Amino acid sequence: MADLTAAPFHLDAEGVAWVEETIASMSDEERVGQLFINLNTRFDEDYLDRVVGTYGVGGIRYMGSDSTTVQEHIRYAQSVAKVPLLVASNPEMGGFGSIDDGTLVATHLAAGSHPDASIARDLGSVAGRETAALGCNWAFAPIVDIHRNWRNTVVSTRSFGNTADVVIERAKAYFDGLSEHGSASAMKHFPGDGIDERDQHVVTSYNTLGWDDWWASDGRVYREMIDHGVQSIMVGHIGAPELSRHLRPGIADRDILPATIAPELLQDLLRGELGFNGLILTDASMMVGLTQALPRREVIAATINAGCDMILFFREAEEDLAIALEAVRTGAISASRLHEALQRILGLKASLGLHRTPREELVPPPAALEVIGSDAHHRIAADIADKVVTLVKDTEGNLPLRPETHPRIRLYGVSGGADFTGVAHGFVDLAREELEEAGFEVHVFRDAAQRAADGEEGVAFHTVMADEANSGYAERYDAAIIVANVAGFAQEASVRVRWSSPMAAEIPWYVTEVPTVLLSLCQPNHLVDMPMVKTVVHAHMPSREAIHAAVRKITGESEFQGTFNENVWCEGIWGTRL
Repeated sequence: MADLTAAPFHLDAEGVAWVEETIASMSDEERVGQLFINLNTRFDEDYLDRVVGTYGVGGIRYMGSDSTTVQEHIRYAQSVAKVPLLVASNPEMGGFGSIDDGTLVATHLAAGSHPDASIARDLGSVAGRETAALGCNWAFAPIVDIHRNWRNTVVSTRSFGNTADVVIERAKAYFDGLSEHGSASAMKHFPGDGIDERDQHVVTSYNTLGWDDWWASDGRVYREMIDHGVQSIMVGHIGAPELSRHLRPGIADRDILPATIAPELLQDLLRGELGFNGLILTDASMMVGLTQALPRREVIAATINAGCDMILFFREAEEDLAIALEAVRTGAISASRLHEALQRILGLKASLGLHRTPREELVPPPAALEVIGSDAHHRIAADIADKVVTLVKDTEGNLPLRPETHPRIRLYGVSGGADFTGVAHGFVDLAREELEEAGFEVHVFRDAAQRAADGEEGVAFHTVMADEANSGYAERYDAAIIVANVAGFAQEASVRVRWSSPMAAEIPWYVTEVPTVLLSLCQPNHLVDMPMVKTVVHAHMPSREAIHAAVRKITGESEFQGTFNENVWCEGIWGTRL
């Protein structure tokens, strides 16, 4: 049984009594409902009546919308919940990612790319303030993965860095900032992403560290964060073969499973060796990293029995609830294991004071939304951008580029193709506007598809190449800037620059013609695809603030202050440092 008087719950006798009395009052169906966190894909009341009122879920997370819509959605959800809800957000970059009008403050990598650790605290504080204004009480952050493999693009921008030391320092700072506003934290992704280059959204990935190496890195991160007070841990669909073998000598390869269904990793390691007493939840349960391991009829019970207390997202709600209910009634999930999970779910709610808060006060009034996207928060974002924009290399001395010396800029925009996150849109226009404001004459490149969409006839990649790549290039333009915003995950094992066509005209062949600058707004590893570019700037974010700061530094109006780690050189790839 869980000790609710101990860390991280610290409940008094009244709180413990509420937990136990609430569990005792529940039907089997209500107990099962508490195990699930629903992804709310609609905002209408009928939908919430079913998901919250009928299914009785323990928590919700919602799809993005504007802050007013989301706050009213949460208010209604809490009003129909028999037991107050855990309302989760994903504030990895500040308020942005939780609502459409939230502030994009910084990525985790940006917050680890300057000596000032207060950047991470400010990131957590804005995240906590904006999500609390919505009525959220649980943040799926910070991310405490160590980004060791430069080919991994799942956590490349979502990790604070490539060492345990920087991750620990910045994750603690983020947690402290978040905690100022009353949110619980769910750090992720145990037992540690960042080694395997693949994405567990589409395939099971693996942390292949040996026992001693794991304890010196990921294990140290988790121990220090647990001691620092983190309330919950999200488990990744990540296997850890050497850890499983150490904890279960003789285990067969076929029995090395994702951590979400590996009791040796959750019960023996996380609960036992690390002493974690808080709530454990799965990462999204429809990820193929989990679903490839077991049939759905088995995986629901397997996650709970392995040690997870909550399951993130249904695949099909009524089916999943029926599977879980049958597992409870047949004993596939024991009464004691169910009770322990419910203790931690309700214990987390009580630790947030939800059991004492009048239902109408669980969500702030509409006036609280004034902090979202506020001028004050955008000033924080601007201050951070000024610190973290980084000069990775300038081996030919191309900088500064000034309107007086390089007035005509050819501007190229590249991305990774499909991106469901919504971060990618409009970045070329932002870059054009900031360059024009700085005094440049900007000529934006349009690829064949863009030209055809604008009504041009007879265009193809080779006709665009003929127009673009000819001896008159250096007579038309004084410098070229490539703005790369390769964002997104969950659709492929890793993301890279996607050129518009074979031998595309935007690929930097022109480095031999004019000074060329690569400005990355997201990934740190673009030298794998563009090693020929001799000047590389990492702005980290596709925000107005970051692009503005980058332009000021490219023109020499402001000094570069950001730092970078060795992942930028794409180890094993020739020529990236030249």
